[in-house]
This record gives sequence, C-alpha cells and structure tokens, in this order.
Amino acid sequence: MNFFDAILSNYMLISGVVGWFVAQVLKTAIDAYFNKGINWERMTGSGGMPSSHSSTVVALATAAAIQYGAESPYFAIACVFAIVVMYDATGVRRETGKQAVILNKMLTDNPFNWKPEEVEKKLKEYVGHTPLQVGMGAILGFLIAFLVASSYGIL
Repeated sequence: MNFFDAILSNYMLISGVVGWFVAQVLKTAIDAYFNKGINWERMTGSGGMPSSHSSTVVALATAAAIQYGAESPYFAIACVFAIVVMYDATGVRRETGKQAVILNKMLTDNPFNWKPEEVEKKLKEYVGHTPLQVGMGAILGFLIAFLVASSYGIL
C-alpha cells in the first residue's frame, strides 16, 4: 500500500478532514448569505458558524469511538483533545476576538494620532466562537463521522 492509499484508508483522519472541510464550506456559505457576497477568506479563516475546530475534533473523537470503542485509549485521547479545543474556542479565542473589535475601533477613530500604516493593519476579529457555534460544529462533526463510517463500510 502506498502512502496516499494509506492516508485515504485512514477512517479517523478522513473523518476529521471532512469535518473541517464541510464546516468551512458551510461557514463561507452562511457568511455569504448574510453579507450578500462571498468572502473567500472564510474558507480558511477561523471563527464563525459553525465552528470548524469543533467539527474537526468531534468528528475525530466520534470516529475513534466508532472504530475502536468508547473504552479505547484512542477515544480517550481524542475526546480530551476535543474538550480542550472547544473550551479554548469559547474562552481565550473568543475573548481575543472581542479585544480585536475594540482595538480596531480605537485604530479607526485614531484618537492618539496613529501612523497611517498602523491604522491600515486591522486585527482579525473572527478568532473565537460563541457556545452556539461550537455546539453546531460539534453536532456537524458527530454526523460526519457516521456518514464517513457508512461510506467506508465500518457501520
């Protein structure tokens, strides 16, 4: 079996990658609907609905449970990893996004006579997630793991 066949036969890996990809496509489509145009940065950017971080790690953890069982060390590692990632998305990363909004407003208002080249560099505001975005990403990841499992003949 060559390298690429080995990667494509790795159900857990494919579940995580598909979880990320589908979430990014949905995020881009939702953003395009609400903002009346496509922002291609959303395909690779963080933040937004649904959380691709949550979708990825929950798809991975669910795939581990399906393939190896909930009692396996693979599931335990993936599950703890998923909890940490989702907690971080709604905690530190969300607060970073809120701070970016305030700092960008300060730069735009220019109360301290910022240099023009500094004002042009906006901080990324879409960094973290609301609990709803994380929850929807988790549900998406769970469903994707089952869809990928059925396509691999695991279920």
